[in-house]
Order: sequence, then C-alpha cells, then structure tokens
Amino acid sequence: MGSSRISSPPSVRRRRRRRVASGSRRTRLVVMARYPARGRVKSRLAATLGAARACALYRAFILDLAARLARLPYDVCWAYWPPHAPFARLVPGARYRPQRGADLGARMANAIAAEMRAGRGPVLVIGADAPHVPATSLARAASALRAGADLVLGPARDGGYYLIALRAPAPALFRDVAWGTRDVLRVTRARAATLALRTRLLSPTFDVDEAPDLGRLRAELARGRVRLPRTAALLG
Repeated sequence: MGSSRISSPPSVRRRRRRRVASGSRRTRLVVMARYPARGRVKSRLAATLGAARACALYRAFILDLAARLARLPYDVCWAYWPPHAPFARLVPGARYRPQRGADLGARMANAIAAEMRAGRGPVLVIGADAPHVPATSLARAASALRAGADLVLGPARDGGYYLIALRAPAPALFRDVAWGTRDVLRVTRARAATLALRTRLLSPTFDVDEAPDLGRLRAELARGRVRLPRTAALLG
C-alpha cells in the first residue's frame, strides 16, 4: 500500500505499543470494507430492498463483524473504501487503513503487502459482506499457513472466495482477474498452480450480495451458528 499510514486514536496506539512484542507474531486479519453510504454499497441488494435499507444492513454487517472479531485472537485491520471516508467514526478504536489501487485485486494485494511490512505473521483477508464467516474457517486458514501452505482459499458459492490467506506476498494472484464473476476462484487456483503455491481449500460459504443470500443468512441465524444482533434486528 505504498507509503499510506495506519491511523488509530492515541489510546489505541498506546495499547498497541504495550503489546507490540506479542502482536507482531499474531496472525493478521484484513477486512475489506466499503464505508456504508446510501447508494454506494450493496447495489444488487438495493435493487430489491432499496438503497437505504441495503446501506443500513451493510452497516450492521460491519458492526456485527467487528464485535465478533474483537473476541478472536487476530490482529485486525480494516481496509476501507473510499479512502476519504470517515471510517474511524464507524468502528472506533479499530486499526484501519484506506484501500489503495485501481481495482479490487490491486487493493487486496496492497493491503496484504502493507500488513506484511508492518509485522511478522501470515495474513488472512475477508470481506465485510460475509459477517457470518465461521471462526473455524479463520482458525483453519491460519493453521494451514503455519503448517506450510502458501495459500488458503475459502470458496464462495458464487464462484469467488470469501477468504484468501497468504504466508508471503503474491501480487500475481490478483492481476487481470474479472472480479465479481463466477471465474474468480477458478482463475485464482490456476494462477496459484502456475506459481507453484501450495494451496489449501476451506469449506465453502456465501457472500451476502443478493436477495436469496438473505434467506441463507437468516437460516444461519435461526440455527444459532452465528450471532449478529444488529443484522438480525434488521432482517426481522
């Protein structure tokens, strides 16, 4: 991410300095998120729900996911878009940095590289549109990297992936990919094979992008597989 700087409130910076020795060895987790502005997020959901409700729902995703991740043993950084958005107000006390790059692939590659420059440890990347991401998937991804895998992918049911994790930077994985299509996972796996990356796959799940995905999310909540109180209140 070039020379972009991580921004945090002073109290958070003081706490981070006190735990720098242990934090530098922890698995780093990047959450790719858009700032929830009406008409700028979840356009496919907005076509069904309306822009205001889709925006409110995405905001709930972010807040619920932040609460979940705060209880897990990861060094979390929120990579937000657009770069000028007031993201610090949304998740106060979090570590965050603006996304940089011409497309999603470049922004993910830059976020991973920035985290690896910031400290030791593998890097996991997820999106805020999967607030239900299983904690077991995160743990298995981190474990696989520590066991020698170079790349871990969590397949999404739409042909993409809900998680990507790397032990070292691999920017070629993110170049010339038709993001948002059903070919993303296939192309990424083929690219990984060309790069001779040892790859592990996790159990599949779904991103919440379209109206049918809301039914799947309601089912996850009804079965008690995940607790997302703000999201559940909006889903009714």
